[in-house]
Amino acid sequence: MGGAAALPSPSYVNFYTPACDSEGPMDTGPLPSDLTLHLTQVGLTASSLPGALNPVLQTITGHTSASAAAYYQRRDHPASSRAVLTTEPSYPARICRGPAPLPTLPPDLLRRLTHEPDLLNLPATAHHLALLAAPIRERGGELLGALLMTRPDSGPWRPGDCHLLRTLAGLVTLVAARLHAEERERDAHEHALRALSLALEARDADLRGHTDRVTQLATLVGQAMHLPPDALGALRWGAYLHDIGKLTLPDDVLHHPGPLTPAMRERMRQHVDEGLNLARQLPFLPPEALDVIAAHHERWDGTGYPRGRSGTAIPLTARIFAACDVFDALTSPRAYKHAWTPGDALHFVQQGSGTHFDPQVVQALTQVLGHHAA
Repeated sequence: MGGAAALPSPSYVNFYTPACDSEGPMDTGPLPSDLTLHLTQVGLTASSLPGALNPVLQTITGHTSASAAAYYQRRDHPASSRAVLTTEPSYPARICRGPAPLPTLPPDLLRRLTHEPDLLNLPATAHHLALLAAPIRERGGELLGALLMTRPDSGPWRPGDCHLLRTLAGLVTLVAARLHAEERERDAHEHALRALSLALEARDADLRGHTDRVTQLATLVGQAMHLPPDALGALRWGAYLHDIGKLTLPDDVLHHPGPLTPAMRERMRQHVDEGLNLARQLPFLPPEALDVIAAHHERWDGTGYPRGRSGTAIPLTARIFAACDVFDALTSPRAYKHAWTPGDALHFVQQGSGTHFDPQVVQALTQVLGHHAA
């Protein structure tokens, strides 16, 4: 990660505590009201811990005597969004663009912070740095990580610096606690949605493994098309539930061994609206997930069902899923057909580019399959 030159190696750190209980007026003034409001909004709305860190670290370097600031994460609490480290002017701020883990706590610092309730002052004499660390903990007291700030001399920290670091550590703690609770809730929802999809697979042997395969493939295509994290999550959830309406189909339609009769075909098509009605009973599903259920049988040229939508009137998550769904169906054995080779199935999808499928989705699917075949 960026800024390694501004932070000491753990082997050179001499620990002692505490550092900030000296008497006297705090010489760091209050934060401007607009900055305080901004940090409060960050705490309430940040969608990831790394996303909340940039303004926090900038505040440390802009309003204390610190020349560098960083957040370190415990190795067993990974965060996979953007990791940000703000450093002194001679070390420009470096931002990791794309998925990257936050830097993890050095073992020595991890051991000391695990048992330290307040700030740690850590002068690193070999590097001529003073380092102040504030532990970030879960509600139950378990250590999540640490907010650190450094300065290129070994003098004492000003009381105001310590007060501000405590305040900002409290903000990061609130963000971490909120996001951890939201993550646990999302995980519970995802497990429940996958369980629903497996219930359908248990009823139809031809579908076993289909949901996991097509969900993984759709996620890879969504990543190749640079969908934001929220849209990717919705795509996954919609993929889990795309055929949930088939739970309402009678056995003679669901298990029919040959071509469907016109009446059976009409009944089969009803699974889309019935699945949408079922999914709407789950208030946590985002609209983009419902789009997958509602529109994964629509076609780019408007000849699909149930609404006959065309082009970009079909939501992107549904367009992505439609191509992946057809590819997986073709490459899987069914009671009425053998499995196609991946090459033949991809060729079929490519032939449908601009008629059945969104050309940009076909291009992304081709890229993903080519990459994984290499």
